Amino acid sequence: MKFASRVALAIVALLMFADVSMAQTGGAAVAKYTGIGAGIGMGLAIIGAGLGIGLIGFSAFGGIARQPEQAGTIRGGMILLAALVEGAALIAVVFCLVLALIAS
Repeated sequence: MKFASRVALAIVALLMFADVSMAQTGGAAVAKYTGIGAGIGMGLAIIGAGLGIGLIGFSAFGGIARQPEQAGTIRGGMILLAALVEGAALIAVVFCLVLALIAS
């Protein structure tokens, strides 16, 4: 819970000071580092999706081991959640790829 509140606080702080922190001073410098940022963003999206799907699978198989009669219901929920996580990761990768292509 502490981590989530710290992340939310960091996002609020970033949004409060977005005009200062996102100011464009040099076009060449911004374009040069945008590709690096897009690559890091793609990597983090893939790592997050892998961890998320791994945790979904771990929890689902633990639930199936405890209640084998509910295997179909748990498996359906697991597939739905994995698809949602994978969709979010795909959107993040596409946004980062578009950002990298626009910067270059």
